[in-house]
Amino acid sequence: MALYLIGLNLDSPTAHYRAERGYLVQLLRGIYVDATDDVDAVVLQHAVRIAKYLYPNTYLSAASAILLGPTADGRLFLSGRRKQRTRIRTLEIIQNQAPAYPSVAPTLVKDSLGEISVDVSAIRQSLLEAFRRRSEQSASIDPAMKQALVERLVSEYGSPSKAADAVWALARENQWYREGEEAEQWLLRQPPIVVSNAETGITFHITWHGVPLGRLRNDGFEWRWLLEKVDLISPVRDTVPGQLPPFISSLLPEGWTEEVLQTDDEREVLLGGRRYLSNIAIVDDLAKLASLPVDVLDGRLARWMQEGRFVGAYAGPGRGHIAKGFEWAVAELYRDRDTPRLSGVQIKAPMYLNALGQLLDARGRPFTHILKPAGAAGFEATPIVEWTALELAKRMEFVVPAHALVEMPEQLPPALVVERFDIRCGLEDNQQLYCQEDFCSLLNISSAKKYGSTIEQVAKTLRSVSTEPEADLLLLWRRALFAWLIADGDMHLKNLAVLRIAVPGERSFLSVRLAPVYDTLTTRVFPGMAQDRMALKLNGKNDRLQASDFLTLARTIGIKVSTAEQALAQMTSKLASAVRDICLPALAYYGPQGLEKFTQLQQIVETRCKKMA
Repeated sequence: MALYLIGLNLDSPTAHYRAERGYLVQLLRGIYVDATDDVDAVVLQHAVRIAKYLYPNTYLSAASAILLGPTADGRLFLSGRRKQRTRIRTLEIIQNQAPAYPSVAPTLVKDSLGEISVDVSAIRQSLLEAFRRRSEQSASIDPAMKQALVERLVSEYGSPSKAADAVWALARENQWYREGEEAEQWLLRQPPIVVSNAETGITFHITWHGVPLGRLRNDGFEWRWLLEKVDLISPVRDTVPGQLPPFISSLLPEGWTEEVLQTDDEREVLLGGRRYLSNIAIVDDLAKLASLPVDVLDGRLARWMQEGRFVGAYAGPGRGHIAKGFEWAVAELYRDRDTPRLSGVQIKAPMYLNALGQLLDARGRPFTHILKPAGAAGFEATPIVEWTALELAKRMEFVVPAHALVEMPEQLPPALVVERFDIRCGLEDNQQLYCQEDFCSLLNISSAKKYGSTIEQVAKTLRSVSTEPEADLLLLWRRALFAWLIADGDMHLKNLAVLRIAVPGERSFLSVRLAPVYDTLTTRVFPGMAQDRMALKLNGKNDRLQASDFLTLARTIGIKVSTAEQALAQMTSKLASAVRDICLPALAYYGPQGLEKFTQLQQIVETRCKKMA
């Protein structure tokens, strides 16, 4: 049984054509099913997916938050900005007005099309919803569901009284006093158990380019985001109430850096650092802002590179006399609160290139460049492979940040240095404010689920935020084709982003465009990754892609097939020529496998271009 959603797995012209000939049945605008299927069954099976497609800014509530689907009589309960009802065959979508400060949690719902990430009422809120007066949503939660919620809350908070305190904290925020009283009565009927220690509250100030945007408060239960001014332009959006705003969550360290910091407590992570990408600073005291350096480009990499090789003076971490090695030296940087924080699994060091061409660590200095050192255990050539991929992207006329290979001291393999494209060119450049936002943030998906989406979903979101959607959709399509042709299996949601540009004093962003290419490399040349696939599916596939798959993708996201055919022919021809002509910079040492991996990359790209042509 198939469900078709325009812009996600079907394009509009094909849908109209097939519907006119009786192959498809249109349920609502943009929603179709096969005419030969049991339409009612398809609708009920995909009820949550349909609701998210129609109402992306809502969350499952009442019984639907517990069942993760419609009730037995076909009702699906949502909460959002307004009240409304939508009937689709035997499914009735009932949207209730959400409280001012809801408590929402993310979850995954699976249907025949795969998994879908949705937000649902958190347990505290579900229990309060069960006691709303004269509410259809309240009536959907039967006594057995209430008791199950109570037991989960007592288990989570350690005692009935502690759970009641947590519920009351949410009830008071939303002025649900009667609901809080009745929920407390149910909770206090439970047998007492050992009380857990109470967690203390903490408040952080979020600033962008030195301007306070708002306060982020954790009360020991949940996060709350409060804007400094209602009309203030801000990259931070409170789209998942009760959790860290997705934009802030996407800035936090992950992978290698998270292991170095040795904590997964969000409050501890925020207390441990102050400076982040996209000109964001997070402090628990605004007075601390004065001591933070401003991230502006003093030294431009283009001035200190020659034929792809850095010719300035490297003065960053090295092996030196440290027996534990280079990785330990970089880890030491991150244990200092004055070191800017970076997300991403790969080991990276925040750096500062000054006007004299000295490349220093960014501890207590402006953060202008990112150093990506060689890995270990077969990944020593990662900087060389990424440098080559960036060079190929540049030759394909993608916007690419300045980048160069750095000859490292003490017989270390070369590293890659990349210039930041989300910061100003100098202190005098105060007319543009930059902010980069990846698609994990845009799609409200945690970094752990960065592989759990599709190019079609990225395109749908990009169309809704871009100030030049048609140009950006074609650019995204070309990016997906490029990733396949160079065998980049790491173009996930964290490695795709938009770059927002604002003018001080304005209430909206001047420009929102697909960000330059970054973090791209041929993953298939590394150990254990010879069969690596695309990180994000397109046309339902992540491997063995053919020209027809990219043409179908073009139709689905609204690109003319003739335009896609022309772009495909140009890219495959031009890339095949570029990969044959490209040469590595002249270095004294390429590492143990640098030249070998470079040759493998060339062979993979040539082969894929030939097959795709």
